[in-house]
Amino acid sequence: MAEQDDVLHLIDDTGTAPEASTTRKWKVAVIDDDQAVHEGTRFALSDYSLNGQTLEILSAYSAAEGRALMRAHPDVAAVLLDVIMETDAAGLDLVEYIRNEIRNETVRIILRTGQPGQAPERRVIVQYDINDYKAKTELTADKLFTSLTAALRSYQQLERMVQTRRGLEIIIDAASTLYDFRSMQRLAEGVLTQIASLLNVDCAGILVLRDGGAVGDDFSVLAGSGCYSRFIGAAGSKSLDPDLRSMVEAAFRRRKHEFVDQRTVLYIRTGSGREVVVLLQAERQLSETDRSLVEIFGGRLSIAFDNVILYQQLHEANTQLEDRVAQRTRALMQANRRLSAQWLRLQRANGFKNEILGTVAHDLKNPLGVILGRTEMLTELIAAGSSRESVTAQVEHIRDAAKRLTSMVDHLISDAMADAFDITVRREPVDIAALVSEVADANQPLAVNKQQAINVSAPPNVVTMCDADRMREAIDNLVSNAIKYSPIGGKIAVLVNHEKNNTVIRIADEGAGLSPEDLGRLFGRFQRLSAKPTAGESSTGLGLSIVKHIVDMHGGEVTADSAGPGQGSTFTIILPATDA
Repeated sequence: MAEQDDVLHLIDDTGTAPEASTTRKWKVAVIDDDQAVHEGTRFALSDYSLNGQTLEILSAYSAAEGRALMRAHPDVAAVLLDVIMETDAAGLDLVEYIRNEIRNETVRIILRTGQPGQAPERRVIVQYDINDYKAKTELTADKLFTSLTAALRSYQQLERMVQTRRGLEIIIDAASTLYDFRSMQRLAEGVLTQIASLLNVDCAGILVLRDGGAVGDDFSVLAGSGCYSRFIGAAGSKSLDPDLRSMVEAAFRRRKHEFVDQRTVLYIRTGSGREVVVLLQAERQLSETDRSLVEIFGGRLSIAFDNVILYQQLHEANTQLEDRVAQRTRALMQANRRLSAQWLRLQRANGFKNEILGTVAHDLKNPLGVILGRTEMLTELIAAGSSRESVTAQVEHIRDAAKRLTSMVDHLISDAMADAFDITVRREPVDIAALVSEVADANQPLAVNKQQAINVSAPPNVVTMCDADRMREAIDNLVSNAIKYSPIGGKIAVLVNHEKNNTVIRIADEGAGLSPEDLGRLFGRFQRLSAKPTAGESSTGLGLSIVKHIVDMHGGEVTADSAGPGQGSTFTIILPATDA
């Protein structure tokens, strides 16, 4: 048993409470259902001080109040906890709550009990995460001082370990992605935390960056710890407290380190010309070893800054290069598209040239045939001594054919100057019956040479709005085809009718007819039919495509019909018409 005068007496402390200290205090919680225990503890520890810090004693009078107190004050350093309160195990249940539910592993717990038998010391120490276990009768003032001091030192060491771990975690996390200023901020925050832990001091730190490196340039806060953490991300000096801003600006002007009582200021100039100031507020003066450690950390930070800046410059250069490559690629693609368009136009022009040549070869052949036929007839008439009138008639036929040939050449030249698909027609009232008769009369010599008969059946005054020259070409192609594919001695019928609002022209022959394959590709360009001309005439395969093109330009329709090979064929042109 301890001497009587050493036992902690529970007395009523009615003295004046001491003034609140402005320095940091150790938080100690007293959780006990006995009011006298609270008062005696406060009296016994009233002049307690450790490392220049006094105590702030918090009180709770039940386990329930203890739970609320521990939730509200996670920074409590030590707990003086009664075991028996609302229940015989209320204190032990509160230990489980502190360790397992709110997961406070750093607070030091000292159990105090007035009935040791209710909670045997060995069992409690083994089963519960507590740091000391005392009977109230043995907890003298000196032993309370000793137990509390050991608990606070243990708490302080654990806090340093937690801070060290936190600083290392931040540094490792930031270093793994150290590519931009956001990760640089994280790294600087970890360094400040780590410095405080390694120096075993409670300090606040701030790290600022000036980009321009010239006097008067503004700066930004890159990292902060302790009470300075609220300035993280501040874009300018105006956001700092006046005293703090004055110290930072003085460091930029001084451009060298400064070590004074409870304050360390480092000035660092990076290889890229930027300036960094690290300011640490500590509760004790740093030793030479401590200062060297801080300088090493600061120097490494400057290298990290330059690396980040170089990476960003490289990233920007790469982005600009990618943009230039993308622009050049777009320009090349546009140039390629222009070349492709030009190539298509060249191909179209070449195709149009071939079409013009085929059209010229086909359309000019018929008038030339008329001229040759009439010339032969004229020669025979002259040899037979025929009358002047007969000779003059043949000369007139030759002149008309030559005129038609000249007109066709003019049209072909005009077409060659414009796009084949943009040719327009000149609409005017045309007597289709007279036009058909002219075409039949012009082709009569070709029919006579093959002993064929051309019969025209057309009522008078069938007037149609069309281009006379173009329609003459179309009808002439169909009539000359009928002659070409009809047998010697065959008959060709040309019929004109006015049906509803349309003018219908039919050219029927007794030729080889059309197969189903012929009907499917009849009006395509350069298409050769299965049947052959009956007198060995040549064929370009363009005649029917020319007919279709002309009729389409008039808004009409051309069709072909045949009962089959050897049964002749009938071509029909349907044109919108207007009565005279």
